[in-house]
Amino acid sequence: MAAMGAACIGLALCRLPAPAVAGDVTIVDATARQSGLTWTFSVTLLHADTGWEHYADLWQVIGPDGQVLGERVLLHPHVHEQPFTRSLSGVEIPEGVEDVIIRARDSKHGMSPNEFRITIPR
Repeated sequence: MAAMGAACIGLALCRLPAPAVAGDVTIVDATARQSGLTWTFSVTLLHADTGWEHYADLWQVIGPDGQVLGERVLLHPHVHEQPFTRSLSGVEIPEGVEDVIIRARDSKHGMSPNEFRITIPR
């Protein structure tokens, strides 16, 4: 009986949510839309922002050669708005580029290893 009680307590503890720890930024989604000769990117990020000391603070559009084609600086934490989407217009994509990478950064850990590839719909 005692073993069964211990097993139940163990199962109950396993079902408790893990504490939120603000780690790397996750790029949940990203889209590219042509607007004249330039492109508008909309990027959805997920990050356990804790406030000014630790929040997702930037995302970038990266070309195939590693060149930064555009970047959106995020000027404040989004503690109560997760995930959140922000856009960037006026990004020039060189002719012949078929894919770009979106990468993001947080103010504590720097650039996240998580990346998101977008095929440019031409």
